Amino acid sequence: MSETILADGARRSDAIAIARVICILGVVYVHAWTGQNGEALEALRGTGQDVLRWALMEIFGRSAVPLLGLISGWLVAGSDGARHWPGHVRRKARTILLPMILWNGLAILLVSGAAYFVSLSAPVPTSLWWVVEEVLIVSRNPDINVQMPFLRDLFLCMIAAPLLVRSPGSLLWLVVMAAAAAHVAGLGPPLLMRASILCFFTLGILVRRGMWEQRAIALPLAVAVLPFMLLIALQLYVTVGLAELPAVPARNAIDLVVRIAAALAFWRLAWALAGSGARAVLLRIEPFAFFLFCAHLILIWLLGPLLGKVFGPLGSPLYPLYLLIQPLLVLGAVMLIATALRWIAPGAAAMLSGGRIRRVRAR
Repeated sequence: MSETILADGARRSDAIAIARVICILGVVYVHAWTGQNGEALEALRGTGQDVLRWALMEIFGRSAVPLLGLISGWLVAGSDGARHWPGHVRRKARTILLPMILWNGLAILLVSGAAYFVSLSAPVPTSLWWVVEEVLIVSRNPDINVQMPFLRDLFLCMIAAPLLVRSPGSLLWLVVMAAAAAHVAGLGPPLLMRASILCFFTLGILVRRGMWEQRAIALPLAVAVLPFMLLIALQLYVTVGLAELPAVPARNAIDLVVRIAAALAFWRLAWALAGSGARAVLLRIEPFAFFLFCAHLILIWLLGPLLGKVFGPLGSPLYPLYLLIQPLLVLGAVMLIATALRWIAPGAAAMLSGGRIRRVRAR
């Protein structure tokens, strides 16, 4: 019995690591280079390439992200350190807040610098307050690193974690429902950029208490994935113009339900992959996953237009191929950069990765 528990625990740890990889690779699809402005994207709405882009964004990107919040809440619920506020907050400031600030600063330096010096079409500083907002995300989403509000809100959730992990289930459910209601109503800023992150973080604590992750892995893979696929089909029907768009709260409610189903589907998929031949490859990628999350938009801003000259923008014959392989291209670049940085400047690699990429020891 004890060997079975240990084996299940090891596979669960692997599944968590693999979930991070597939979720963060999926996030790249959300921010994939298109080479088109808003007006051109609207003109292409409903075309085959637009539907492909939307499907990849929703299935592998925005729909996978909630699982990252759930996993964070699940891990915090099992951490003794999370019950001691000062030490817990210091650790999370080092592993979440500091990398966010550093990467946002690098984004301004590299992306806005390229806009100044090589005429890249990208945001540039307009005031000192613009720089403050881009770096610290005080009250609005940034213009360059648009993925970073996740880290900002996750850090705020971590500040509240010592209280949440001590709270009774009834209070946690009230937090979940309040955050869900805020998401549906479109509320959140400036306190939370995305109220759904608090919703899923708190759900993660409840999942651990109820051992729901065990119930999820007991489901056949097809059964776990089916609700998500049905809901994605509904969202596609509503979003790409096949049906009359409902009011914003109704769209947000559909979005929230889709995200809940997505968390179940991707967790079950990660568990399956943890027991498959792909396990070893995915686990080798996992140490770079956080670096990938933080760096991918900078690389897309800088390198997307260069490769776009080869493949063409959205609407071009070769663009679907470019779209499909963008996460792998960005991952390859990130692994090269992070590995080089680990050798050349291990301290910088550690800070930028929140301690996830450490010094290489000489043999």
